[in-house]
Amino acid sequence: MVKQNSTIAYVRSEILEQQPAPRGQVGASKWVRENLFSGWFNTILTLVSLYLVFTLLQALVPWAFGGVWTADSLQECRAILNERYGNTHHACWAVINERWNQIVYGTFFPSTEYWRTHVAFVLLILAILPVLFDALPRKMMWITMAYPFVMVWLIWGGSLWGPISVAVGFGIAYFAASVAARYLGSGLTALVSVVAAFVWWMILGPIVVSALNDTMPLLALREIQSRELGGFVISVIIGVSGIALSLPLGIILALGRQSDLPLVKMICVGFIEFLRGVPLITLLFTASLLLNYFLPPDTEFDLTLRVIVMVTLFSSAYMAEVIRGGLAALPKGQYEAADALGLDYWKAQRLIIMPQALKISIPGIVNTFIGLFKDTTLVFFIGIFDMLAAAQAIRANSAWNGITWELYIFIGLIFWVCCFSMSRYSQWLERKLRTDHR
Repeated sequence: MVKQNSTIAYVRSEILEQQPAPRGQVGASKWVRENLFSGWFNTILTLVSLYLVFTLLQALVPWAFGGVWTADSLQECRAILNERYGNTHHACWAVINERWNQIVYGTFFPSTEYWRTHVAFVLLILAILPVLFDALPRKMMWITMAYPFVMVWLIWGGSLWGPISVAVGFGIAYFAASVAARYLGSGLTALVSVVAAFVWWMILGPIVVSALNDTMPLLALREIQSRELGGFVISVIIGVSGIALSLPLGIILALGRQSDLPLVKMICVGFIEFLRGVPLITLLFTASLLLNYFLPPDTEFDLTLRVIVMVTLFSSAYMAEVIRGGLAALPKGQYEAADALGLDYWKAQRLIIMPQALKISIPGIVNTFIGLFKDTTLVFFIGIFDMLAAAQAIRANSAWNGITWELYIFIGLIFWVCCFSMSRYSQWLERKLRTDHR
């Protein structure tokens, strides 16, 4: 046996300082190598793509950024381009500058009332923010709840008593539901609240509002008819209203489709399948032409309101299927856990089932919202002058007859910004709610 007298230590007594990773293994260089030049085939595709992008930008950038922004007609714009470049192969953005009001507010909206749309848009941002970001003070939710009534007053005008009367109807419904739950049981709560609100809105409310308007009109604004609304304003009104109303209605329909009550399930299934099988343009024509035939004589039903109702119903059918998919994706153990905790049906849905189902359904929900907002352009076919109708009217004018690309590129860019913002928010919300620690 050999005796070892070595004093070499086999355990390090000092910790080495952390060294930076090799440059080729981090940052942009790693991403480029792995995603663009990972093999000979990807390298060829990357080079071909770069060539196509360069060719496209080489033609597009001078056309877009070398255009004219100030001119009163297409002829004047072309004259400026001929003087500047010796040709007319550049964009004439002057049509956007000169017809900006027509694109944003529509053809017939009075210019003296533009301030009302500005105030409504600012309040819309303030109303949406506390819904999208929970870090904001919860007191801002009062703005969210009051906004629908204030928006109707600002856009359509008239006395403020009308929107207040509608808000009072919701308060009466809540009070009636509380009383019914206390004395009649929970089975009749919904019916009593609906009847109470209907009696106020259809019978008592109009009498009270008429009397108040005759005696002391409150902050009366000039009334705006639906035919005067148009441009980007009408797209926002229909899109935001449809988005805000279709989500809760879709939740109700999804729960109704899974109900154990045969009648409720049959009604919800029939409603969903019928609306999903009918094109939206058909429903819009129904709202525009046929809906008045089903109303009592001398009843005035605003065209924009009819369109909002149809768009909401159409979108809610798709929303119900998206949410039903989220409910189906939940494991059965979640329902059993809610039963084990002694929660009733509505508490289980509110506290356990629905939050998880909505989180799973976020991509589908936002996809439906984006589709709804883009579909607002279909109102052009029933005589509502949205941005596409405004573009048609501008092109029909002798001053701008012959211009095409600039108008539709600008309108498409507006829709892209709105839809891309919704998409990016949904991705942020998914990352925020992720619980798998990946």
